[in-house]
Amino acid sequence: MQGQRVGYVRVSSFDQNPERQLDQVQVDRVFTDKASGKDIHRPELDRLLTFVREGDTVVVHSMDRLARNLDDLRRLVQTLTQRAIRIEFVKEGLTFTGENSPMATLLLSVMGAFSEFERALIRERQREGIALTKQRGVYRGRKKALSSEQAAELRRRASAGEQKASLARAFGISRETLYQYLKGQD
Repeated sequence: MQGQRVGYVRVSSFDQNPERQLDQVQVDRVFTDKASGKDIHRPELDRLLTFVREGDTVVVHSMDRLARNLDDLRRLVQTLTQRAIRIEFVKEGLTFTGENSPMATLLLSVMGAFSEFERALIRERQREGIALTKQRGVYRGRKKALSSEQAAELRRRASAGEQKASLARAFGISRETLYQYLKGQD
């Protein structure tokens, strides 16, 4: 049974260009996440996993676009192939079908380990950069989402019983950020 070719694209930030990942690759539909690859909790990945059917092929530019964690990568590949869905990694030139050789399994593990290692290096460099700027007294951290007046208004409206989800939408912040402001961690 010949199914659809479904692309998955992930970029880490909103200023990155997602179109280049599957440029010149024939797909019937593309799901695009603008999120970190640190875990697999991504809305478009969830939609893709719900959408694909037996006989379909999921096409991803490279393994690190699907997952930066070896366990997550293996789990996703296994989940798809157990449902008779092929997965192609364009950059690596690898396709997994569930009937893979020991060599294919080894390549998945080695390439996935490199992605995980690369993510660890990125985080280490980021921590080192922050530590250096703190030493120089330059580091200011992330800009506050709300001014002190907005934070006071948020707390007043929350204590008056206004729903948290509607408050988060009204102030243009996530619910997690809202709860941090309500706890006074602003």
